[in-house]
Amino acid sequence: MDSGWIILDKPTGMFSRRAGGIVARMFGVRTFGHIGTLDEMASGVLPIALGGATKMIPFVEESCPDVKEYEFALKFGFETDTLDVLGHEVRCDNIIPSRAAVIAATKKLIGDTEQVPPMFSAIHVGGVRAYDLARLGKIIDMPPRVVHIDVLDLLSITDNEWTFRTRCSRGTYVRAIARDIAAQCGAIATVTMIRRTESIGFSIKNTVRLDFLEKLFNNGGDFRQYLKPVDFGLGDIPVQNLDRKSAELYRNGGFINIGGVDGLCRVYSDSGFIGIGYISDGVLRPKRTI
Repeated sequence: MDSGWIILDKPTGMFSRRAGGIVARMFGVRTFGHIGTLDEMASGVLPIALGGATKMIPFVEESCPDVKEYEFALKFGFETDTLDVLGHEVRCDNIIPSRAAVIAATKKLIGDTEQVPPMFSAIHVGGVRAYDLARLGKIIDMPPRVVHIDVLDLLSITDNEWTFRTRCSRGTYVRAIARDIAAQCGAIATVTMIRRTESIGFSIKNTVRLDFLEKLFNNGGDFRQYLKPVDFGLGDIPVQNLDRKSAELYRNGGFINIGGVDGLCRVYSDSGFIGIGYISDGVLRPKRTI
């Protein structure tokens, strides 16, 4: 069974879970997961963990920068219930702001800001996903939360389609950014495109397209060349090497007097990755073994 990471360029037209399932079937694994979620409309970087690599998801999330980058486009003059073109139109007007007004609006959103998440989001409200309540027609009072936006640049304007680039903290909703840009201009808008170009250290430059991977798989090509190792993405966690005897003890849950600085470490034996451990008072304890 293959274990490792596929850094996928997810296409539009499918949810993250479906994309992960397609990749998992190619590699013959039942267990898979992904970091971050892209809905049906969004495309771009989706790190998918296969097999034993799923055990590494929380450690990759912890060790990588808490930053995501997106390109997105919007159109002024109408708004949908989902804040994107897949939703139902709920408002319209004829207000198209000036370029200067839009740039001024983007500057106001830089830094820490309170953002109200969209009603169609995966946030739990009273133990239920907000999008499930929204689909039932229920009006949800979404509480604001603090997010951080490092970059929010206007890239281009084509007719009434305005394209932006943003770098923001995890938990920031691009659709809400678009809504807030419009609101700052006294207008309304709807998102027409979202593409994630970076996710906690994984770049779009290092992804593989799903259709390309499927073509290789269906034609007997070497699709496994795109499988990254299980310890991919853990580069900021220090390394601890064990001899064979200690490695066997570690794999069986044993504690090892090893010295060193307290904290997480990547554990190897004979150059092979065997898991994540934690050193406390000079004693290495296993947290996740492979």
